[in-house]
Amino acid sequence: QPKFVIFAHHATYDTLHQVATLGLTAAAMGKDVIVILLFWTIKKLAEGKIDQIDFPPEYAASAEEVTRLLKEKKVPKISEMFQDAKHVGKFRLIACSAGLEYMGVDSADVEKNVDEVMGLPAIIALVSDAETKLFI
Repeated sequence: QPKFVIFAHHATYDTLHQVATLGLTAAAMGKDVIVILLFWTIKKLAEGKIDQIDFPPEYAASAEEVTRLLKEKKVPKISEMFQDAKHVGKFRLIACSAGLEYMGVDSADVEKNVDEVMGLPAIIALVSDAETKLFI
């Protein structure tokens, strides 16, 4: 299976939504999807806020309307899309071990929500032959 890798760094809803929809779609298309959680995505996951709908400050004027539309259209939560991706294909969430340290989070809070915690050398070796690599 061709590897489809997403390095997920930014943790506002709009970027996590892209990570989730791209990952879910690629998994459904038969790709081996690997999402690498970095910095802010690790922090948000550890704090139990992965489904929080928030936007960057520059979009504050539209945030309320977009939030209403997401709920009105019954857009699935980020965590639901991650789970759906696991059901339709191969989809793994991997947290960067350094990110756990840098973000000052309890590793247990992250480990229970990911498939694996790995260091950068192991991550780079794992994804080196990927067909697609995205940084979001």
